[in-house]
Amino acid sequence: MAKKGGGGTPATVALTRAGVSFTLHPYDHDPRAESFGLEAAEALGVPPERVFKTLLADAGGRLVVGIVPVTGQLDLKALARAVGASKAVMADPAAAQRSTGYVVGGISPVGQRKALPTVLDETATAHDTVFVSGGRRGLDIELAPADLVRVTGATTAPIGRG
Repeated sequence: MAKKGGGGTPATVALTRAGVSFTLHPYDHDPRAESFGLEAAEALGVPPERVFKTLLADAGGRLVVGIVPVTGQLDLKALARAVGASKAVMADPAAAQRSTGYVVGGISPVGQRKALPTVLDETATAHDTVFVSGGRRGLDIELAPADLVRVTGATTAPIGRG
């Protein structure tokens, strides 16, 4: 596994156990940042369309994960369709933290406390690698989209918008 920088989060442990090649990218997080994802892209010097944010929604009474580029928003109707629900709303932040074991702004799609239905925006597949939260603010993980799908059990669908 290609690794760089400090780590030791549930996400890195899960990726290592799964035999997934990844690179850690720590950066200095500014707690005043308006967008953690855009902050990561700028700090790491990568195009923001390669950096993805992990969002939780309540779809039909169950928590689901949507992973979309930081340059856009999660399309809740599209996410609901992708998981076979009639509608979805953003999850309560406290429920998201309890379910995943991560803090908001550092929720990784990998190594969550409970395995949740996960949908990755299909734009991720246009890149050789993408960046997602490493499980804490100021730490991103770079990995191949196919590995992200495999390790999270995700499906891909058009769930992001502009």
